[in-house]
Amino acid sequence: MTLTNSFIAELIRDANRLDHLDGYQKRRILERAVTTIRDMRETIGIPSEPGRDSLIDLHTIALSLERGWLSDEEVRNALLQAAGMIRDLHIVLDSKTEISLVKPAS
Repeated sequence: MTLTNSFIAELIRDANRLDHLDGYQKRRILERAVTTIRDMRETIGIPSEPGRDSLIDLHTIALSLERGWLSDEEVRNALLQAAGMIRDLHIVLDSKTEISLVKPAS
């Protein structure tokens, strides 16, 4: 099992046992996921641009965790979303698919 697959499994496992994690642990795993997603996107060539981005939403959730502003369902959904994003990016990286983004002419 690769490190990426192990991390995906860890995210899913933690999503299913939130009652065993404190706010700090939830935040750290989600912050690791955000960093992993950002790094994988950079490797693939997906640029970070302003606007609506699921990665920013995940980072906002991570920063809000220790304050107790989120329900367990919201945290669970964020962890599962992060696992899905990492899985998708991992597939693209493994397939060696080249991605090129073209900006429309103005």
